[in-house]
Amino acid sequence: MNWKRTLLWSFLLALAAYYPLAAQESAEWTVDDILLAERADGFQISPDGQWAVWVTRRMDKEKGEQISNLWMSHLTENKTLQLTRGKATHSNPRWSPDGSLLAFQSTRPLPEKEADDEKHKPASSQLWAMNPFGGEPWPLTRLERSLRAYEWQDTESIVFAAEEDLTRYERTIQEEKDTSRVVEDEAHSPPVRLFQLQVEGKKIERLTGNDDWIDRLAVSPDGRWAVTRHQRSLRFQYDNEVLPVTFLTDLGSGEQTQIFEESRILPSSVEWSRDSKGFYVAAPYSNHPKYFQATIDLLYYFDLASRQHRQVDLDWEAGLGFSGPEATGDGFIALLAAGVRFKPARYVKEGTRWTRTFIEGEHQDNLFGWALGEDGTTLVYDYSTASRPSQWYRARLDGARIGDAVQVTDLNPSFEAKSMPRAEMVSWTGAREETVDGVLHYPLDYTEGQKYPLILMIHGGPTGVDMDRWTLGWSRPITPLTQKGAFIFRVNYHGSGNYPLEWVESIGGGNYYDLEIPDIEAGVDHLIGRGLVDPDKLATMGWSNGAILSSELVTRNPRYKACSAGAGDIEWISDWGNVDFGAAFDNYYFGASPLEDPELYVRKSPFFRLMDVTAPTILFTGTEDRNVPPSQSWSHYRALQQIGKTEVKLVLFPGEPHGLRKLVHQKRKVEEELVWFDRHLFGTYEEPNEAFKEGSPLDMTLKRSRFQKVEGNYGTEVRGALIPEVVTHQGLELGRFEVTRAQYAAFDKPYRFEPGTENYPASGLSLGQARAYCAWLSQRTGDTYRLAGESEVEAIYDTAAEGKENTLDYWAGYAPNTDDAGRLALKIAELPGAAPLLKEGGRFEGRGKDPVFDLGGNVAEWIIGPDGAGKLIGGSADRPADSKAATGRASEAYRGFRVVKGQAKN
Repeated sequence: MNWKRTLLWSFLLALAAYYPLAAQESAEWTVDDILLAERADGFQISPDGQWAVWVTRRMDKEKGEQISNLWMSHLTENKTLQLTRGKATHSNPRWSPDGSLLAFQSTRPLPEKEADDEKHKPASSQLWAMNPFGGEPWPLTRLERSLRAYEWQDTESIVFAAEEDLTRYERTIQEEKDTSRVVEDEAHSPPVRLFQLQVEGKKIERLTGNDDWIDRLAVSPDGRWAVTRHQRSLRFQYDNEVLPVTFLTDLGSGEQTQIFEESRILPSSVEWSRDSKGFYVAAPYSNHPKYFQATIDLLYYFDLASRQHRQVDLDWEAGLGFSGPEATGDGFIALLAAGVRFKPARYVKEGTRWTRTFIEGEHQDNLFGWALGEDGTTLVYDYSTASRPSQWYRARLDGARIGDAVQVTDLNPSFEAKSMPRAEMVSWTGAREETVDGVLHYPLDYTEGQKYPLILMIHGGPTGVDMDRWTLGWSRPITPLTQKGAFIFRVNYHGSGNYPLEWVESIGGGNYYDLEIPDIEAGVDHLIGRGLVDPDKLATMGWSNGAILSSELVTRNPRYKACSAGAGDIEWISDWGNVDFGAAFDNYYFGASPLEDPELYVRKSPFFRLMDVTAPTILFTGTEDRNVPPSQSWSHYRALQQIGKTEVKLVLFPGEPHGLRKLVHQKRKVEEELVWFDRHLFGTYEEPNEAFKEGSPLDMTLKRSRFQKVEGNYGTEVRGALIPEVVTHQGLELGRFEVTRAQYAAFDKPYRFEPGTENYPASGLSLGQARAYCAWLSQRTGDTYRLAGESEVEAIYDTAAEGKENTLDYWAGYAPNTDDAGRLALKIAELPGAAPLLKEGGRFEGRGKDPVFDLGGNVAEWIIGPDGAGKLIGGSADRPADSKAATGRASEAYRGFRVVKGQAKN
């Protein structure tokens, strides 16, 4: 190297040092990000306060359905263990009183010897046990029907509620393969009773002989008592006629005593006091004398000695949040209903009263679930915001203060590389001149002063609620829509839950639609008035009650350019008789049945106003929906089709109930919805050629025809120099190819290569040469070019390409192990040239719609590690695609690099 080149190298290496090392860049949100996301729940703290067991849930691509597994985290050390694996569901973990065992429910296959009796085939879900500190789980039951609920009674026994085994009548029907069903067949619906299980010998003993259906169970800490709620009618959900009853059962004698006889207390949750002297009951309350449709949860305390109950004065108008209390040694803690959030509070029992103190701490405003240990101080809780994904933390509860919080879970780590939509809690004046709250998600590319499209994403219920909480799923695809450049607006209209009873009940008695629609419209006007929203680009979407309100909205106002309605009612007369809760819901919210006032039901039904709809509408429904029957969507579809004023599309999901369960259906719903808004709101839709297959040779030929070239060489020209073409991939402006020989030679003139290999990757390069090239390129173009940082690209490189890239697997014709690779090197050495296995860039399949190439092969590529040192990543032509191999093993002749354009994000 002459002195001029030495000086140039020194200058460029110094210049390169000024460019910041790579940090994480934002990757795009995909439909899979939404559907395959993990969530955690079911936290249970061990009796000694040292461990928490919990459940992760996620969709499994191969199974196409949700699976769940058990995990265990230490609560003083940074240690988390996975307890179960596979594609079964594992749920409802419970510690034994001495902490030596875990019981849980699971659909995992029974051992062959447990499942070989075809005559009495066990249910898919059974009760299992395991030693969480080592050993395989074993089944505790082989029931013919899945159990409904269970609790440990003591270290040797478990109490559970389950249906009785099949009767002769039922077995005869099964043998005849008769799939007929008698609706509400109380005479043949098996009772749900209490049973006791001896864990050691698996012996089961029936504890109760009731002829009704137990649907709630809570066992006292001392194991002496059980509280059970019993349904007395199979049609209570439909008409709220025959109320459930509650019993206190002495588990020693089997004696049962009915409690709450003279009241309308229907326990939704029961929490025993730590001393077993009484229990707290959370129960829905309504001013209506009959229906439990619009309610808040009140709290009661039942004293075991006096057999009397009294209401706990929460001193809080909106009542409890969506979960019951957690008992402490001196009272309880609770999350109180507070609109877009919960309000955490501690209540200390003093005689017959409870004194409240609000709980404070680092995450106090955004706690959405918790579990408290037996010591009253060990706490785990769920924290998130509308723009921060959910994670669970361990902490200490000291009186009314949470401290020493440490994150326990690491859910969805890939989200860290993505931009989070900014969220704002907004308020405005709605119906009755009352304040309405909502959650506003900003476009990912939001620039102040610009106006953007707005999509209403209306919650169901109507007693659902939108909160300052991470919410992402098939029914709420928030991030892909904000990524497309839209505001997402979620309104807590009149009738929403988590607010005071007056608000929740406000739309009953005939006010349904009359307050919610003005609330929503006023909210949209408020955002338009703030200069955020383009009034000519509005749309609405929702599922269930969100679809009902969306469908009504577009009959009243033509300003909405698109509507997506999933499982929504359109005509109320038929709804009354066809829905599992038809009479209770419709009679309450409309104030009468269609038998009493048919004209009211006509007035309330959007079906009879569809002549006014101009918004293109897409409809979704499951064919087995009993909450909003598919006939509603069929009527909606046919009416808009026959009127002919706007486009309409109906998508049916076979076998699905009200909420979609299968991954393929969830994906279809979201993808159809995104296309619908592309067509009718964003104006970005391109009609696909359905005969054309992406990834086919024709596809690759078309893509290659669009590559930038200068006189046949890959790249583009800037100030007379050939430079790399960059494309957007996973949020990075990334070189489409590894830097080619012709491109590198524009910088390093003495660099030599064989004619005809101009578009091969530049090889045999050191980290210093790669960084110097980036510095030269930045100076030459005026833009910033750099090497990628490991954290931003490690997920997009494929170090085990399995023959799909230019690795040794391709040349060998099979997947060689490391020993085979050593032997093959002897044969490769017989080939002429320094790197004879390299190929022209783009000879193998690329990644992405506007593809990048050779991320898993050709040359291994220099990047910057977290410590600032150079590192090689990706496969190379001289090495096997071996996932067990350490990265960076490519020989010097097979080392090159790829550029990233743009400053790193710090």
